Amino acid sequence: MHNISIFGTSSDAGKSTLTFVIAKILQDLGYTVAPFKAQNVSNNAQVADDGSEIAVAQHFQAEVLGVSTSYHNNPVLLKSGRKSSASLIINGKVAADKDIREYYRDLDSLKPAVKSAFAYLDSRYDCVVAEGAGSPVELNLMDKDLSNIYIATEFNTKIILVADIEKGGVFASVYGVYHLLPKPLRDNVIGVIINKFRGDLSLFDKGIEILEKKFGIPVLAVLPYKPFNLGFEDSQSLMNYQQNKHDTKKHIAVIAYPTMSNYNDLEPLIADENISLEFIRSNADLDKYDQIILPGSKLVMQDLEWLKACGLFVQLQKTKTHILGICGGYEMMFKELRDNKAVESPEPQTIEGLGFIDDVILFQKEKVLRRGEYEIFGQKVNGFEIHHGISEKYPLFYEKETIKGTFVHGLFDDEKFKKYKQKTIDDFVESMKKRLDIERILKHVL
Repeated sequence: MHNISIFGTSSDAGKSTLTFVIAKILQDLGYTVAPFKAQNVSNNAQVADDGSEIAVAQHFQAEVLGVSTSYHNNPVLLKSGRKSSASLIINGKVAADKDIREYYRDLDSLKPAVKSAFAYLDSRYDCVVAEGAGSPVELNLMDKDLSNIYIATEFNTKIILVADIEKGGVFASVYGVYHLLPKPLRDNVIGVIINKFRGDLSLFDKGIEILEKKFGIPVLAVLPYKPFNLGFEDSQSLMNYQQNKHDTKKHIAVIAYPTMSNYNDLEPLIADENISLEFIRSNADLDKYDQIILPGSKLVMQDLEWLKACGLFVQLQKTKTHILGICGGYEMMFKELRDNKAVESPEPQTIEGLGFIDDVILFQKEKVLRRGEYEIFGQKVNGFEIHHGISEKYPLFYEKETIKGTFVHGLFDDEKFKKYKQKTIDDFVESMKKRLDIERILKHVL
């Protein structure tokens, strides 16, 4: 059975979503399937079953399929770094902070890790569905493309193109990407999925005719725009969230600092019809909310300085509203943050925290990566930890009066949300399945 690459004709075309949709459909037909992405760029990460760190998108895709997770699903992960650098995670462990130019210069050194991870999954599953990254035909970067060109060439994958019609220029993007692909990859294209169509789908009947007859590219589906408030991979997908606010009983403010991360913690709140969630990006009156959440942060000290510069730092100290800090947000609540080993900063430094908690945060080189069942705030949480900062006095959580904080992610994932999540996934996959040309896909991969 051939493996499949999902190529987008642009960023945010819907590759992550269609990767799990197509993988789940194949799985339901009786095949064993695993998700994969060679290189992901995201501040949102999860702790996999093997204790490694992988991008949240691949963890979510594996969760949909009910398969175990490991660094093999995402061997290379890039997270925000200082200035022009990025935090490089290889095989689930932090390797280094690298300048972006240096990263691309040394990209060939990552190919063995990527090849080994893909081969591992390929030997254990009938089909690996490999999500691409951005567009596969950025001509100045094609020789440095791990997720698209390298995987499709090295493993001779069959290719499905995904085009976002909402962005406009869908014909040019499909035609351009298809014809700019190297000839061997062009020959492996099964067809194109037109994604995020709003309105009457029959209005694109003429478009299908143009793509198939004039361009010679089979159309595998025209998929309607359907909100899917799960598995947010980046801030762009997060901002597309939709809430039913007809019966709002609780208003929550989320402080959206520049390197906010792991906002998948918020998905249960977005799904709750009784909650209105608002992201705060500048100084605002915080007293009007029922709760304030300080979410995760990739660069805690940098985001803390942003809070001070925009005025929210003082607002948080003055407000009587209940505040919850999660991971990086929890670290900001302490009296001081000490980066003696220059983990987050160019040089060792100590900065003032919000002062809610009478202890200091010490940043250590070795990242804490842990998954398990925790007893927090009087409830059991199946969650995970992923942080450099540690507290000696409050190593897991803190609670006093209007202040609560914890290192643990997954705090709101209760049984109600799990049922909602499963139903949402099942309904979404089923609605997409009805429109996809599964027979054509099977014809090419079997």
